[in-house]
Amino acid sequence: MKTIEVNGITVRYQVEGSGPWVTLSHSLTTDLTMWNELAASLAPTFSVLRYDTRGHGGSSAPGGAYSFEQLVADVTGLLDALKVERTHFVGLSMGGMIGQYLALLAPQRVDKLVIASSTSRIPPEAAAMWDQRIAQARAEGTGAMAEATLDRWFTPPFRAAHPEIMTRIAALIAATPVAGYVGCGEAIRRLDITGRLTAIPTPTLVVVGADDPGTPPAASEVIAAAIPGARLEVIPSASHLSCIERPEIFNRLVTNFLNTDS
Repeated sequence: MKTIEVNGITVRYQVEGSGPWVTLSHSLTTDLTMWNELAASLAPTFSVLRYDTRGHGGSSAPGGAYSFEQLVADVTGLLDALKVERTHFVGLSMGGMIGQYLALLAPQRVDKLVIASSTSRIPPEAAAMWDQRIAQARAEGTGAMAEATLDRWFTPPFRAAHPEIMTRIAALIAATPVAGYVGCGEAIRRLDITGRLTAIPTPTLVVVGADDPGTPPAASEVIAAAIPGARLEVIPSASHLSCIERPEIFNRLVTNFLNTDS
C-alpha cells in the first residue's frame, strides 16, 4: 500500500492487476481491505485501485463535517495524481453514495458504475438516528458500535458460521477514527439526491442484499428506477456487506457487468 497527498489530505491506496481501471470505494467504518476478494477477482483483467476514504484506514481524518463534494474531490484528486483519466467505479454503502455523486459531478471520469447496498436519500427520521450514532461515537468511541453494526451488516447464520470474519470486521470498525466517523456521518445524514439521479449518464448496476435492514432493497429499487437504463440485482441470503457474505455472487455480477459491452 502507498500514500499520496491529494486535496489537502494523505490518502492511502493500493493498485494491483493490469487492464482497464476500476476503482473500489468501501463502506463507513471499514477500509480498502473490505475489497480483498473482489480485488483478487478483478486483478487478472483490470487495474484495480482501492483507497481509504477520508477519515478511514491509513488516510487522514481531519475534524469537522465532510461533504460528498469533498469526498468526490478526494477521488478525482487521486485519479489525477495517478494519471487515470477514466475508471469504472464500484462503491458499497457510503462508497455507493460517493459513486452517485461522482457520476453526477464528474461523469467524464466514469465508464461504468456499480452501486451496492446504498441509498440516495436519508429521510428525516433516519437523520435523527444518525445524530444518535454520531453522539455515541463521540462519547464512547467507534468500538462501542461494533456489535450493533455487525448485526446490521451480516445475517445471523453467517455471523454464527464465521466468527473469524466478525472479529476482523469488528477490528476495522473499532480502528475507525472518531473524527472520520463523525465527518462522514455528517455527510451521510444530509444525503438527498434521488431527484438528481436522472442526470446520471453512466451505465449502472445496482446491487443489494435481500436481507439488508440498513439499505433495504426498496432503496436500491429507487436508485435503479431513477438512473436511466440501470439494472438491479438482489442477492439472496445476504445483508449489507454482500461482497463479504456472498462474494461468489457479488464478484460474478460485478465482473460480468464490467466485462460486457454497453
